[in-house]
Amino acid sequence: MTTPAAVPTLPRLDGAVLGAEAIVPFAGLLLSIAFMPLIAPKFWHHHYGKVTMGWALLALAPTVASQGWDVAFRELLHVTLLDYVPFIILLATLYTITGGIRISGRLAGTPGANTATLGIGTVLAGFMGTTGASMLLVRPILQANERRRHKAHVFIFLIFLVANIGGALSPLGDPPLFLGFLRGIDFFWPTMHLFLPTVLVAGLLLTCFYVLDTMLFRRETVGRTERAISGGEGRLTVRGEINFIFLGGVIASVMVSGRVDMLPAVEFAGLHVDLDGALRDVVLIGLCVASLKLTEPGVRVGNGFKWMPMIEVAVIFAGIFATIVAPLAILRSGTDGALSDVMALLNDGNQPVDHMFFWMTGLLSSFLDNAPTYLAFFTAAGGDPHQLMGPLATTLAAISAGAVYMGAMTYIGNAPNFMVKSIVESQGVRMPSFLGYMGWSIVFLVPVFLLVTLLFFA
Repeated sequence: MTTPAAVPTLPRLDGAVLGAEAIVPFAGLLLSIAFMPLIAPKFWHHHYGKVTMGWALLALAPTVASQGWDVAFRELLHVTLLDYVPFIILLATLYTITGGIRISGRLAGTPGANTATLGIGTVLAGFMGTTGASMLLVRPILQANERRRHKAHVFIFLIFLVANIGGALSPLGDPPLFLGFLRGIDFFWPTMHLFLPTVLVAGLLLTCFYVLDTMLFRRETVGRTERAISGGEGRLTVRGEINFIFLGGVIASVMVSGRVDMLPAVEFAGLHVDLDGALRDVVLIGLCVASLKLTEPGVRVGNGFKWMPMIEVAVIFAGIFATIVAPLAILRSGTDGALSDVMALLNDGNQPVDHMFFWMTGLLSSFLDNAPTYLAFFTAAGGDPHQLMGPLATTLAAISAGAVYMGAMTYIGNAPNFMVKSIVESQGVRMPSFLGYMGWSIVFLVPVFLLVTLLFFA
């Protein structure tokens, strides 16, 4: 097993000397990401890079003022080399490879077929990422249900299951878990510790979906034949099959980098840089290039593949990782820092309160981005991967489940949520408003999460 993501040999930023104002840029950027696309979409579309850079530059001020340029630069270098670069390389690789796989033909839009497709997508999300699985299936599901009158619920449950909950079982599934992997969590740790909660959540939601879809489907069959509603004509074909080989290469390279020590670490600017991780990133870039070179051009055209969503993610996450430096330092300082009241809620004496970690991580992940939220509470729980995989295993499971599952609570909880909404609405399907979607998530998700709390984190 690879050692945890390297730590500098030189002194880290002392969070105990930072005030609560050091958190403002991080909170400001996340709130900008959450609400500016809703209240000022044109401005955000044209200036999101400038807004992001502004918050990132503002975040340097308290660090420089309290401990100087040297410490500020070292912290920024630390988060860039050891967290941001590997994170973006993996996202870009999965985005590129899955964008080269196209499913053609028409699935049947029956309750059974829809439920099976969502179930398959939930499983796929753990291997090809929530974004990749969602983008792979959203268009075939649109085609399958185009004759249905009631179909918005299909895409709501697609967001619940494929765009979020299915990503809980591996570091490839959802960005928060990959950040945990970079911090030293074993590749198969989420698979082993989140398997039962994820099966429970997915099973209950798939059952609810089947019952709901069956009721709506029966309404539509009045005066119409079932075949006229469900479709299903045409042979189902898959193009871009070579990308499944590349996807296997991604899984293998990430697994090997986390379990085999082949190369020594080197010191660079006060950091211990893991060369096994660097080799993994080089392999991922190679797989990304191979996918671009060897996939038939028409496949990506048919998928509507564009680079702009990936560019926007890269720019925004650069700002997130820059602004999270100070909040993470404050969390590392524990009860001596500006977030001592929060730490008091998360801990009962010296023992973490697992259900508080689950709900606080989850509620923030519902409205902010779940990757930095996971990282913040990972740090609040001590940040030691050996402790978190051992004596504090249920705490890490609570943090992981909260970040992944509750990203489904709102359209802005996870990147593919809004992507699915935009694609579906562009095809003429009327989706619920922001608050309307929350109504669906409160009715279907909150009771399931309460049950998870009682069974696993009480």
